[in-house]
Order: sequence, then C-alpha cells, then structure tokens
Amino acid sequence: MPTAPATTTVEDVLAFLAAALGTEVGPDDDYFATGLADSLFALELVTFVEHRFQLTVEAEDLALDNFRTAAHIMAFAQARGGAAAS
Repeated sequence: MPTAPATTTVEDVLAFLAAALGTEVGPDDDYFATGLADSLFALELVTFVEHRFQLTVEAEDLALDNFRTAAHIMAFAQARGGAAAS
C-alpha cells in the first residue's frame, strides 16, 4: 500500500476531485447537490479518503455530509486522526 504524503491539503483533495469529476470545484462546492457526483463516485471518493489519509471509513462514517465538499472531507479526516490532514 502506498504511503500518504507528509501533508494532505485541501488543494490535494481539490486536485483529486477535479480529475475525478472532470471539472474544477471549490473547497465548499457541494458536487453531490449540483449533480456532478453520483453513488458510484461516492465509493471512489471513500476509497481515495481511506488511502490518502491512511484511515478506515466505518459504516457509521458514511454520512454524505462527511464527503459532500472538500472542506468537509478535510474536517472528517482531521476528526478521525487521518495521516497528516491539514
């Protein structure tokens, strides 16, 4: 398993989102509400978060609110003690 970079920033998360969604989004843009993301993307996003922050997303963590924006992802990873979330 690859190791996470020393620091994962909101810009890193935004770069992943832009590549995966095919368009730029801001830290507070809700890509689910705008229709850019669907349930299949949600699975890809959870996998990205687990690998990038070296944490396990548990069933109780799967609330959409934890993943609907880059800012929410960062807050979730920091709260869960994810590797180098800043």
